[in-house]
Amino acid sequence: MALTNEQYQALMRIYDERRLAHTRALRERTQEVYERCPRYKALSDRIAENATARARAAIAGQDLTALEEEAASLRSERDEALLYAGFPADYLELRYDCPDCRDTGYRDGRKCHCFLRKTVRFLYGSSNLSEAVLSEENFDTLRMDYYDRTPLKNGRSQYELMEETIARCKRFVSDFDTSSDSLLFYGPAGVGKTFLSNCIAKALLDSCHSVVYYSSEQLFSLLADAVFRTEGDEGGELKRLTLESDLLIIDDLGTERVNSFSAGQLFNIVNERLNLKKSTLISTNLTPDRLRDLYTERISSRLVSSYELLELGGNDIRIMKKFGRSALQPKSK
Repeated sequence: MALTNEQYQALMRIYDERRLAHTRALRERTQEVYERCPRYKALSDRIAENATARARAAIAGQDLTALEEEAASLRSERDEALLYAGFPADYLELRYDCPDCRDTGYRDGRKCHCFLRKTVRFLYGSSNLSEAVLSEENFDTLRMDYYDRTPLKNGRSQYELMEETIARCKRFVSDFDTSSDSLLFYGPAGVGKTFLSNCIAKALLDSCHSVVYYSSEQLFSLLADAVFRTEGDEGGELKRLTLESDLLIIDDLGTERVNSFSAGQLFNIVNERLNLKKSTLISTNLTPDRLRDLYTERISSRLVSSYELLELGGNDIRIMKKFGRSALQPKSK
């Protein structure tokens, strides 16, 4: 999907407004030259008359040599008049913010680099994700220093679990355009679920995919507000974002107030995105069994059967980053 039709039209309006502004600025510069250098204006008028005469001569099949020589001479005189009046040689050339596409967004039938940069800006703006956070939490900044190599109950260490999960996340990104996989991160607080979600989000946003992020509490609060507000607005824009974005991220599932409304909305989002073959990423502190207890069998069955479940475990990385490993050591009696 990348840009929605509305976003695309908004982006193209920016290019239209940019071209209009440059055209208006050129008219103002031209008027300035005409006022300061009447000779330039007179020569421009003669060049226009010459162009009309050449057009008529061409239609009549007449020899154009003399008229073309006159046109070249007039243009040369006009260029000299501009310089003599103290203006740069390119003062009356139409300017562009992007000379490569001439502010059209397209070059040789393909989207220009400036269009792609603006697309990324639009996508970041509608993602609900902070660029500052994503600049710090991404695959390039991900470090394994805090992950313990001590085996957990399942025989694998936190380090090994994270290493495998990172590899899967990178495949998720690389295969994104040819796959509609959905992921569910689960495990205790502070083990890297949100960090990995941000890694995936940044990689996809930077490759011009639309990503929309909501904390679980935020999403269901917005949905409730949209559905129950008195003017009857059904929250069309919110529903469009949750259903049409290339990737929807629901963070901290289970922290919202769970009731029949939120459970029903969760099922609708999960089910409709699966039907639309749209990828979703959900993170939660809840185990699959606890998800079933909290959200009913229908929802947990949909998640377990259709999502790839990735368990993260070990120590709270956030605590270690703030206070050091010693903060997690049992205190001596």
